[in-house]
Amino acid sequence: MKTTTLIVFGIAVGAVIAIGSYQLGTRRAEVMASTDSTSTPDLAFSKLDPKTGRLVLYWHDPMVPTTKFDKPGKSPFMDMQLVPVYADEAAGNGVSVAPGVAQNLGIRTAIVRKADVQSRLEAVGVLTQNERGTEVVQSRVAGYIEKLQVRAAFDPVRKGQALATIYAPEWGAALEEYLGIRKAQADTTLVDAARARLRLLSIPEDVVANSEQSGTAQTRFTMTSPRSGVVAELGVRDGAMVTPGMTMFRILDLNTVWAMADVPEAVASQIRVGSDAEVQVTGLQDPIAGKLSAILPDVDPATRTIKARIELRNPGLMLKPGMFVRVVFKQSSTAQTLVIPQEAVIATGKRNVVIVAVSDGKYASVEIQLGREIGTDVEVRSGLFEGQKVVASGQFLLDSEASLKSGLSRLNTSSPPVANAQMHSGSGRVVAIDKDEVTISHGPIASIQWGAMTMGFKAPKDGLPKGLKHGSRVTFEFNQQGDAYQLERITLAMGGAKP
Repeated sequence: MKTTTLIVFGIAVGAVIAIGSYQLGTRRAEVMASTDSTSTPDLAFSKLDPKTGRLVLYWHDPMVPTTKFDKPGKSPFMDMQLVPVYADEAAGNGVSVAPGVAQNLGIRTAIVRKADVQSRLEAVGVLTQNERGTEVVQSRVAGYIEKLQVRAAFDPVRKGQALATIYAPEWGAALEEYLGIRKAQADTTLVDAARARLRLLSIPEDVVANSEQSGTAQTRFTMTSPRSGVVAELGVRDGAMVTPGMTMFRILDLNTVWAMADVPEAVASQIRVGSDAEVQVTGLQDPIAGKLSAILPDVDPATRTIKARIELRNPGLMLKPGMFVRVVFKQSSTAQTLVIPQEAVIATGKRNVVIVAVSDGKYASVEIQLGREIGTDVEVRSGLFEGQKVVASGQFLLDSEASLKSGLSRLNTSSPPVANAQMHSGSGRVVAIDKDEVTISHGPIASIQWGAMTMGFKAPKDGLPKGLKHGSRVTFEFNQQGDAYQLERITLAMGGAKP
């Protein structure tokens, strides 16, 4: 009698502990779900199951389905292994499309592949003049323009070509004094002093030489171009008065030009002075090779970009300042990385999503992390693996359908159970009986992917069978209603209670 009493007491204590553990685990799951459901998106843990070859979205405890795990293992809530959820059977996370409908929708897929990608950075910019090839022609005397040989801006000029003839009356007196001292054969000291005065007045050497040869003061002289190029600035006209320091001409040498690229400051550390660059100029078919010659130490406060300078040769003067360019900075190293077409990415602003073809006619959305843009492709840093198929055309229709399906699934979770809810059956032993709940220690249930465990079920609506007690062997049928499990039928098994 005492032995029986101790056994019954032990079973009761075990039942209380099991029920308490279940309730505690459920409450813990609800708390974790409230935080994880907002921060961990569905399909974020996508991996390929090496045993089945199927895509695993995540692992979960069937008793606490709202909490997701990124790897298999033992459940922290119940004494059982976590169960994988496959992409081709996850409700609310994907959508099925018949092959004919997929063809009508224009759904096209692309393979996630690895590619040898050279480290490079693209930027846009504009061609500018080479400031090192700019010469300014200024007046050194007050005078007048008697004749202007170059009459329009951007006219081409050659080195030594006449630009303008200037009449400088202020030079007359100084030149006459110098010539008079020379003619009088005065002391060399006086001659040198007079010659020094001519230099102070900036009288050109050729004007002095012509005056010495002719014996008369030359008050007219011709200004010539110091280099070949084009006249970028023309500051005088015929008859205009000039003063010392006045800019009359600005000559540009266009044999070389600069491509000034705007590099975002966030990626400016990826480029180095001396690295190769390829410049594609608007209007020209072939790109031009160059080298990065300088990175300017200045950030544009409006665009947050840094200027990078590439010097380009300009044979035939085909490159004109002001042309728009696209610059590709190339590095010497190459690396393999996963890439997909840029058109396959659905960018929401907060995350990037692709639609993955998980099996024939079935599609699921996967969140991914993107890297660099590589032509028409983009680097994938996480979320996909080589060989997967992503939808490159028609993915917005599939994403909308999957979102609608997921929303309806969440609505159905909080609604009353429908009549055709899936039924599951199992067998086990009763360890506790409460007013509204029966705790059963049961074996594996394949239809819901459960292992052996002890858990509580809601009592059947038509009541418990007569003779049911602690230790009774039973067979039972149940269905899932939200986060609870409702017994539809419980029957004493052959053999009754465990002796």
